[in-house]
Amino acid sequence: MSNQDAISMKKVTMASFVGALMEWYDFFLYGIAAAVVFNKLFFPNEDPLIGTIASFASFAIGFLARPIGGVIFGHYGDKIGRKKILVITMMLMGVATFLIGVIPTYENIGIWAPILLVFLRIIQGFGLGGEYGGAALLVIEHSPRNKRGFWGGLLQSATSTGLLLATGVFSLVSMLPDEAFFSWGWRIPFLISIILLFVGTFIRLNIQETPAFQEVKDTGKEAKLPILELIKTYPKAIFIALGARLGETVSSNLLNAFAIAYVSTQLGLPESVALNAIFVAAAVGIIACPVFGALSDRIGRKPVYLISTLFLVIFSVPYFMLLNTEVTFIIWLAVVLGYVVGPTMMFSVQSVFFTEMFGTNVRYSGLSIAYQVSAALGGFTPLIATSLLAWNDGKPWYVAIYLMIIAIISTIATLMAKETYKKDISEIEKEITLSETSYKVSNINN
Repeated sequence: MSNQDAISMKKVTMASFVGALMEWYDFFLYGIAAAVVFNKLFFPNEDPLIGTIASFASFAIGFLARPIGGVIFGHYGDKIGRKKILVITMMLMGVATFLIGVIPTYENIGIWAPILLVFLRIIQGFGLGGEYGGAALLVIEHSPRNKRGFWGGLLQSATSTGLLLATGVFSLVSMLPDEAFFSWGWRIPFLISIILLFVGTFIRLNIQETPAFQEVKDTGKEAKLPILELIKTYPKAIFIALGARLGETVSSNLLNAFAIAYVSTQLGLPESVALNAIFVAAAVGIIACPVFGALSDRIGRKPVYLISTLFLVIFSVPYFMLLNTEVTFIIWLAVVLGYVVGPTMMFSVQSVFFTEMFGTNVRYSGLSIAYQVSAALGGFTPLIATSLLAWNDGKPWYVAIYLMIIAIISTIATLMAKETYKKDISEIEKEITLSETSYKVSNINN
């Protein structure tokens, strides 16, 4: 890579990183607030567990909106380019998050408070639905073949950075006296997101379109209806990506939002115990993402992904056993180990792994659909887990079994995927297209 290419690569990565950071900060912020604040201020109930279930239901709503955003923004991302769509998605997320910080609570306006909150959560989910695919492609389609994993992993560390920032800011405001915190302190993390919005928009407006998409545009090879072309050409790849992604999204939501609620509500420990544990886990995750990504450039995407899914199968029950010790250091150890070797390891190679499953002319749609449909399923995880907890008299073992089953599904899906890390994007496209064509011909003959 020449010096000029290196400078361009850093600029593109920074543009994607800052935007992704803002959007993940916004999204994680809601999850933390759902576990700590919204159940009390927007969904009040005499039973804290019921209030938490209602709060996590609003959390899940955002995930339902993500596939819709993925389809719409994926379509236009494959038609008009990655850059323009990324600016739009960022503005949607930023404005929605800022408005969450100013809406009145249930005590002030009654039922309209949760209605407004859910509406803004839907806008958040809709915007994030188009963010992941575009941000990932902006980086990976600019990357040299032998470093796609590293650069993709570096971008993915924006997720841990967003979690770190959201958790850190929330931890700071939670140090306020309860009266101040529940009155106005909880709003501060949502209001300051406007700063990230302005910075991210400015940077993204000053980058170039990806070479891969520009070539598709110049040669007139854009798909007329990308979503239909995707389904017709890459049906097998879609299901593999969906299954592989499921383990990451379920474990991520279990080890973040649900863990906070479980430690504080069920175990009765201070909220700071879980928040600080996640803060440390996110800090480690920032460093781990590019390391895991670089490892995938050497040994392949599948081995890295499989290590993580198999770890979750084994660690599901011990994770809750460690939490149940109620010892702060052990809880920290469980959360950090679970988060880093679990969802972080998968997520670090996910973007490049999935990118190499689809052709350039439908890749934005492919990544968005695979990622956001599974995210919609995973978004119900805190709600499902809390319901399983209530069903089992507060014991977490049904939750552990649920995580284990999902991890097994992801392991099987990953084993079915092809390894492509040593090949150029053009070679990958030809192989996948030939494979899918043979698959369809075989079905017709049968």
